[in-house]
Amino acid sequence: MTTDPAAYGLEGLGPVGWALAYAGLLVWLFAGMLDFGFHRRTDLPHTSGLGESTLHLLQLGLVGGAIMLAMLFEIDVLVIVAMALLVLVHAFVGYADTRHAFRYRSILPMEQHIHSVLDMAPWIGLGLMVALTWPAAISADFPLNLRCPALPIPVWLLVLVPAALLCGLPALLEWRAAWRARREPRHVA
Repeated sequence: MTTDPAAYGLEGLGPVGWALAYAGLLVWLFAGMLDFGFHRRTDLPHTSGLGESTLHLLQLGLVGGAIMLAMLFEIDVLVIVAMALLVLVHAFVGYADTRHAFRYRSILPMEQHIHSVLDMAPWIGLGLMVALTWPAAISADFPLNLRCPALPIPVWLLVLVPAALLCGLPALLEWRAAWRARREPRHVA
């Protein structure tokens, strides 16, 4: 298995760039974890409840799908368009999420700032992917080829393990708590 970034169509970043990109991913994931902390603080299961928590799972699925596309397939215009659509739908779901939550619970100023990171990070990631894979990202062919060679297992682990622990697990725990509280009276925070 090769460790040469050129083999993956990502030669433009270099080691410092990769470290910065990974740090950006971790900041994004940490922001997600902080957001779930704000949800606990405002008792989401008993305020905005299952509706908001389900929207959070949908948002995670959308950005997770975009990340999986980038990790599984060679980047071309079809993959970039699919990723852009997922990011765009994520933005609309994020708006619906905030509108729903606002009716039932207080959204503190710090939580709003965390939302800024969560809203912009997918767009920044998409822009970085286009910049790194130029001109393949705008090629006219639509082959949808799996990466060959595939990304090394350590890369998968470095992306998926923090995502699962910092955002996936808190999201599932939040949804479970909201599911359990769904028949209880709703509070307004």
